[in-house]
Amino acid sequence: MSLHPLGVSDGAVVAELVRDSVVESLHLGVVAVADSSGTLLLEKGDTEAVVFPRSTLKPLQALAMLSTGVEFSSLELALSTVSHCGSKKHREAITGFMHNHEVDLGHLQCPNDWPLGSSERAELMAEGGVPSRVAMNCSGKHAGFLATCQHNNWDLDSYLSPSHPLQSLIVETISDYAGEQPSFSSVDGCGSPLHALSVGALARAFARVGAAKTAHEKQLLQAVAENSWALDGEGRDNTVTIDTIGGIAKIGAEGLVAMTTPEGVSVAVKILDGSMRATTIVALSALSRVGAITDTAFTQLVELLSVPVTGGEKTIGGLRATI
Repeated sequence: MSLHPLGVSDGAVVAELVRDSVVESLHLGVVAVADSSGTLLLEKGDTEAVVFPRSTLKPLQALAMLSTGVEFSSLELALSTVSHCGSKKHREAITGFMHNHEVDLGHLQCPNDWPLGSSERAELMAEGGVPSRVAMNCSGKHAGFLATCQHNNWDLDSYLSPSHPLQSLIVETISDYAGEQPSFSSVDGCGSPLHALSVGALARAFARVGAAKTAHEKQLLQAVAENSWALDGEGRDNTVTIDTIGGIAKIGAEGLVAMTTPEGVSVAVKILDGSMRATTIVALSALSRVGAITDTAFTQLVELLSVPVTGGEKTIGGLRATI
């Protein structure tokens, strides 16, 4: 096998939706589990398939920021890593983050958007609010980008340019942690440069972060642990997962999730059709398969996060991983 763009033949059935004991739908995906040495412990599908990792790259981008010597509070570092639901608490925290680093909100170049969370969106609408850059789920990362540029006296207006010193540093950091040069690059939905990796390389990168052998890695893990609400939102998949097993859990658009345990065992999942509903359950099942999380934690998380199948007012099935 060799690195190649994702194709339909790279996927394997990783989850199924069951209604009254009958399989109603199937999810094809690619799954890789890696330990802190970079060894792949479990593979489902072709883990050398190259994908756009989307927001799963945020922990690596945050580590690139820290390497410049910028000083973040625990909350600010966590906010640099988030894909938040757009709650009022998130919006106020990100506004405060930029104020602390003397960066005007007008420098944000992520697009105006409604909150990612449906309840948060409805709340803002009811208040007569409008889409904003701060409400956009990647605004914390952009705030971190700008604070880093301010610290290093780098140009603020061009901070999303691929040739900007910060973006060049991010590519170097991603390549270092993944042990793989990005196969190709594009632009993420938030306007940030986006770099493609194989699913296996994404898992290895997260395993290295989870092993936390450097001061910056330890700082990042501590910030996430102390501010798990910020990573996603109260009751949402990533936050609940972090609160239960520790480490980092990070969604990415188009059917992606990457997780690492505090022991440095990680998993990366890509669902081929871009659906998000199976990602977390498949990732947790893969970690359970290799003994990286306890049966108790796995059962607890499945009960909290699984997707029920209803027949009228009764639950008659659900989504289950086939790892």
